[in-house]
Amino acid sequence: MNGPADSTIKEREICFASLHPDPHQARTALLLLDGIEGMESVWLLGERCVGVRYDLRKLSLQAIDELLVELGFHLETSLLAKLKRALYHYTEETECANRGCELPQPGATREVFINRYEHLPHGCRDPRPEYWRRYL
Repeated sequence: MNGPADSTIKEREICFASLHPDPHQARTALLLLDGIEGMESVWLLGERCVGVRYDLRKLSLQAIDELLVELGFHLETSLLAKLKRALYHYTEETECANRGCELPQPGATREVFINRYEHLPHGCRDPRPEYWRRYL
Protein backbone atom coordinates (compact mmCIF):
# COMPACT_ATOMS: atom_id res chain seq x y z
CA MET A 1 0.00 0.00 0.00
CA ASN A 2 2.12 2.91 1.25
CA GLY A 3 5.67 3.07 2.51
CA PRO A 4 6.74 3.95 6.05
CA ALA A 5 7.33 7.59 5.12
CA ASP A 6 3.67 8.21 4.36
CA SER A 7 1.98 5.59 6.54
CA THR A 8 -0.55 8.18 7.70
CA ILE A 9 -1.92 8.33 4.14
CA LYS A 10 -4.79 5.85 3.90
CA GLU A 11 -6.62 4.64 0.82
CA ARG A 12 -10.07 3.12 1.30
CA GLU A 13 -13.17 2.15 -0.62
CA ILE A 14 -16.63 3.37 0.42
CA CYS A 15 -19.65 1.59 -1.04
CA PHE A 16 -23.26 2.69 -0.85
CA ALA A 17 -26.54 0.77 -0.59
CA SER A 18 -28.44 0.19 -3.81
CA LEU A 19 -31.83 1.23 -2.40
CA HIS A 20 -31.77 5.00 -2.00
CA PRO A 21 -33.73 7.90 -3.49
CA ASP A 22 -30.51 9.12 -5.13
CA PRO A 23 -29.42 6.32 -7.48
CA HIS A 24 -26.08 8.11 -7.99
CA GLN A 25 -24.94 8.31 -4.36
CA ALA A 26 -21.32 7.66 -5.31
CA ARG A 27 -21.17 10.65 -7.69
CA THR A 28 -22.90 12.90 -5.17
CA ALA A 29 -20.53 11.78 -2.39
CA LEU A 30 -17.54 12.38 -4.66
CA LEU A 31 -18.62 16.00 -5.16
CA LEU A 32 -19.21 16.52 -1.43
CA LEU A 33 -15.98 14.91 -0.22
CA ASP A 34 -13.74 16.63 -2.73
CA GLY A 35 -11.99 19.56 -1.11
CA ILE A 36 -12.36 18.56 2.55
CA GLU A 37 -9.26 19.29 4.63
CA GLY A 38 -7.20 16.11 4.88
CA MET A 39 -8.76 14.50 1.80
CA GLU A 40 -6.06 14.03 -0.81
CA SER A 41 -8.20 12.57 -3.57
CA VAL A 42 -11.60 11.05 -4.26
CA TRP A 43 -12.43 8.98 -7.33
CA LEU A 44 -15.33 6.96 -8.65
CA LEU A 45 -14.83 3.18 -8.49
CA GLY A 46 -18.18 2.18 -9.91
CA GLU A 47 -21.87 2.89 -9.85
CA ARG A 48 -22.05 2.52 -6.04
CA CYS A 49 -18.46 2.94 -4.79
CA VAL A 50 -15.91 5.71 -4.36
CA GLY A 51 -12.25 5.49 -3.51
CA VAL A 52 -10.76 7.93 -1.01
CA ARG A 53 -7.19 8.80 -0.08
CA TYR A 54 -6.80 10.86 3.09
CA ASP A 55 -4.30 11.86 5.74
CA LEU A 56 -5.03 10.08 9.02
CA ARG A 57 -3.61 13.00 10.99
CA LYS A 58 -6.48 15.19 9.74
CA LEU A 59 -9.29 12.80 8.86
CA SER A 60 -10.39 9.24 9.63
CA LEU A 61 -12.63 6.75 7.87
CA GLN A 62 -14.99 6.84 10.83
CA ALA A 63 -15.33 10.62 10.48
CA ILE A 64 -15.97 10.23 6.74
CA ASP A 65 -18.57 7.51 7.34
CA GLU A 66 -20.33 9.55 10.03
CA LEU A 67 -20.32 12.58 7.78
CA LEU A 68 -21.89 10.67 4.89
CA VAL A 69 -24.57 9.12 7.13
CA GLU A 70 -25.32 12.53 8.64
CA LEU A 71 -25.81 13.93 5.14
CA GLY A 72 -28.33 11.19 4.32
CA PHE A 73 -26.23 8.68 2.41
CA HIS A 74 -26.86 4.98 2.97
CA LEU A 75 -23.65 2.97 3.30
CA GLU A 76 -23.56 -0.65 2.23
CA THR A 77 -24.86 -2.84 5.05
CA SER A 78 -23.65 -6.29 4.06
CA LEU A 79 -21.84 -8.26 6.75
CA LEU A 80 -18.52 -8.05 4.89
CA ALA A 81 -18.81 -4.27 4.45
CA LYS A 82 -19.65 -3.79 8.14
CA LEU A 83 -16.69 -5.96 9.19
CA LYS A 84 -14.31 -4.06 6.92
CA ARG A 85 -15.47 -0.70 8.25
CA ALA A 86 -15.21 -1.85 11.86
CA LEU A 87 -11.70 -3.19 11.24
CA TYR A 88 -10.57 0.03 9.55
CA HIS A 89 -12.09 2.15 12.33
CA TYR A 90 -10.34 0.06 14.98
CA THR A 91 -6.93 0.00 13.25
CA GLU A 92 -6.99 3.74 12.60
CA GLU A 93 -7.95 4.46 16.20
CA THR A 94 -5.16 2.16 17.42
CA GLU A 95 -2.62 3.67 15.04
CA CYS A 96 -3.44 7.18 16.26
CA ALA A 97 -3.22 6.05 19.89
CA ASN A 98 0.17 4.41 19.26
CA ARG A 99 1.50 7.54 17.59
CA GLY A 100 0.29 9.69 20.46
CA CYS A 101 -1.98 11.74 18.28
CA GLU A 102 -5.65 12.35 18.74
CA LEU A 103 -8.06 10.75 16.33
CA PRO A 104 -9.45 13.45 14.09
CA GLN A 105 -12.91 14.57 15.12
CA PRO A 106 -15.66 14.67 12.52
CA GLY A 107 -15.34 18.45 12.21
CA ALA A 108 -15.35 18.15 8.45
CA THR A 109 -19.13 18.07 8.63
CA ARG A 110 -19.31 21.82 8.97
CA GLU A 111 -16.99 22.28 5.98
CA VAL A 112 -19.18 20.07 3.81
CA PHE A 113 -22.37 21.90 4.79
CA ILE A 114 -20.72 25.25 4.08
CA ASN A 115 -19.36 24.01 0.75
CA ARG A 116 -22.74 22.59 -0.23
CA TYR A 117 -24.59 25.76 0.85
CA GLU A 118 -22.28 27.93 -1.24
CA HIS A 119 -23.00 25.89 -4.36
CA LEU A 120 -26.77 25.59 -3.98
CA PRO A 121 -28.96 28.14 -5.71
CA HIS A 122 -30.95 30.05 -3.13
CA GLY A 123 -32.30 33.54 -2.49
CA CYS A 124 -29.70 34.51 0.10
CA ARG A 125 -27.24 35.88 -2.42
CA ASP A 126 -27.06 39.43 -3.57
CA PRO A 127 -25.41 39.61 -6.99
CA ARG A 128 -24.62 43.31 -6.61
CA PRO A 129 -21.10 44.43 -5.70
CA GLU A 130 -20.50 45.24 -2.04
CA TYR A 131 -20.38 49.00 -2.58
CA TRP A 132 -23.89 48.97 -4.16
CA ARG A 133 -25.45 47.05 -1.29
CA ARG A 134 -25.02 49.96 1.14
CA TYR A 135 -27.34 52.23 -0.83
CA LEU A 136 -30.54 50.24 -0.36
